[in-house]
Amino acid sequence: RDLAAGPEMQFGFQTVTEEERREKIYQVFESVAKKYDVMNDSMTLGIHRVWKDILMHKMNPSPGTLLLDVAGGTGDIAFRFINYVSSVRERQLQRKLKHHQNLSWQEIFESYQKDKFNSLGDSQVVVCDINREMLKVGKQKAQHLGYSEGLSWVLGNAEELPFDNDKFDVYTIAFGIRNVTRIDLALQEAYRVLKPGGRFLCLEFSHVSNPLLSRLYDLYSFQVIPVLGEVIAGDWKSYQYLVESIRQFPPQEELKAMIEDAGFFKVDYENLSFGIVAIHSGFKL
Repeated sequence: RDLAAGPEMQFGFQTVTEEERREKIYQVFESVAKKYDVMNDSMTLGIHRVWKDILMHKMNPSPGTLLLDVAGGTGDIAFRFINYVSSVRERQLQRKLKHHQNLSWQEIFESYQKDKFNSLGDSQVVVCDINREMLKVGKQKAQHLGYSEGLSWVLGNAEELPFDNDKFDVYTIAFGIRNVTRIDLALQEAYRVLKPGGRFLCLEFSHVSNPLLSRLYDLYSFQVIPVLGEVIAGDWKSYQYLVESIRQFPPQEELKAMIEDAGFFKVDYENLSFGIVAIHSGFKL
């Protein structure tokens, strides 16, 4: 083996060099980008939407929050964030208007227009993804769904983020961290770009502890998902890899320890759907 190629790594169940793994994963996401949403729905029977909603409720962002969503190319987290902040903001405005009962209609109208114009209360979400194709799909979706305010798209690698230190209030990565070549580096970067007091949130497939459920889940994953990939996206191999990568990913406690090693405090996790996925959370103090 050529030692110059760097350490060996897992690509699904294959052993490859770090460089090969990067390249292969890039190709996987390049090939699935256009069908990514349809595929997520069919693979998880639509439940991935609920998981992402739960992530947003856990974050509970307030107007003014600066979010970095890494590996978020298709915009799923970003759009939820904008909706969530807008509705919090809307409720705040309603409350404010109630307090202004004695103002003239004109004053109320002007104050409301001014606030309305800033419907996110200065919140921003930056979507950072390493894959051009995924970003392209996300941007098209944003246009189609009418999201533009408070949203920006950046091509970048989770292992060396193109952002300054202490910049973001929240860092999210949903179904992205298991495709990062060096998880430890990605976690260090997450820590670096968060402000003190900032929060790290990771939604990722995890390990099912119930033995019976675990066997059923394995059957579904290895027998059904690649077939769906073939039928829906004409792409067996990519979905075979996605399933294998889920099995190779460290279990809940192990990931928790890695997050703590990166410097985060108050690290905990919540299992969803019996541990099929878990949300890990930590703070930079």
